[in-house]
Amino acid sequence: MKNNRVYSVLFNKCPRCGQGDFFVTKSAYSFKFDQMNRNCPHCGENLVPEPGFYQGALYMSYAFYVVFMLIYFFVFIHFFEPYLDYFLYSIIPVLIFLTPLFYRMARRAWLAIFIAPAPEEAANKR
Repeated sequence: MKNNRVYSVLFNKCPRCGQGDFFVTKSAYSFKFDQMNRNCPHCGENLVPEPGFYQGALYMSYAFYVVFMLIYFFVFIHFFEPYLDYFLYSIIPVLIFLTPLFYRMARRAWLAIFIAPAPEEAANKR
């Protein structure tokens, strides 16, 4: 279960082995939220394949923002329709608050597209 792409994206793990940490800190809300490990501490997988590799993560981050905003909007329409103007007041602070989380998720998702999970036996041997 721990060695799949969705798990690695959601729980800050290496997409190859599913055990080593992707970012240096566990929290997205620390001063070092953007510092990544260059290699997986568990299996040694290169987490920074080439310079400029993570520019594609910008598109992933944009997709996360759009999906979140649509869900947030539909929740307001269905449950808080009389207070729809609060949607406009609240969306910017909420998105600013979620920026570090989406930044980290987008980088992990972008790398998970290009690195396949190792079979369970190979991940346990390393």
